[in-house]
Amino acid sequence: MQLRAQRDQRDPQAKRAKRLTRVLVGAAAVPVMLVAAGCSSDSGSGDGKDKAAEESAASKSASPSPTVQAAAFRKLPEPCSVVTKKTLDDLVPKGDSGKEGSSNDTAVRASCSWDSLDDNGVKGSQFRWLSVSMLRFESDVTRGEGDKLAHDYYQKQLKDAQGVEGAKSVKTAAVSGTGDEASLVRYDLKKKEGTFKQQTVVTRVENVVVTVDYNGAGLAGDKTPDADGLAKDAQKAAKEAVAAVTKANGGADGGKSSGTPSGSPSASKSPSDAASQSASASPEKSG
Repeated sequence: MQLRAQRDQRDPQAKRAKRLTRVLVGAAAVPVMLVAAGCSSDSGSGDGKDKAAEESAASKSASPSPTVQAAAFRKLPEPCSVVTKKTLDDLVPKGDSGKEGSSNDTAVRASCSWDSLDDNGVKGSQFRWLSVSMLRFESDVTRGEGDKLAHDYYQKQLKDAQGVEGAKSVKTAAVSGTGDEASLVRYDLKKKEGTFKQQTVVTRVENVVVTVDYNGAGLAGDKTPDADGLAKDAQKAAKEAVAAVTKANGGADGGKSSGTPSGSPSASKSPSDAASQSASASPEKSG
């Protein structure tokens, strides 16, 4: 009886010890499982980010670099030779050889001017001044195609010609058969020497803008020249200059200069980068 009582007292203690051991073992296993689960979760998240980065890099490398179509014209002709000798004899009959304008890159910007004074003694004199300027635009990835840049500059030149200070009776008309687009701006400009009849023809052929300034005045009592006659002469000079640009780039005489009707949007696909200032001389220099 005594032995059984002692055994009964020991059994509850042994059972409690076993239960405690199982609890401690189970508790120790829980953190291990949590740590393992956490590692597995982090690994999956990292793989997803790396995969997304790889896909993004691959997509960028597969994207083509931006390009623009090359400009049609790569150079400009000699500026003092763009108008024929016969035309010069008609427009500036008493003129000397042309004066070439300064330029740090004649393939981009070039100009030439001529002046003539036909002195008739007591009857007065006739003054003429002719200037031809050319500005070529290159294609540029950020700015666009050359002919589009030239078109924008063409419009700026027109606006400048129409807004000359002191100009009177300003008129603008489209010019056909000269480049891809062309316009004539006419006005009178009174100066102390007399009234100058100014004619400005602005034309664009592909990625080149040609500006022709031509004016005349009767000085010292001589009669004022006919504006319509001066306008026709200016258009003739502009047409020859456009043909010279086309020929300098391998085209036939006239080339595209007689193709697209004036004032219509350009159908050509060219591009450019050039200086933003005009190489043309101002009518103010004509006095």
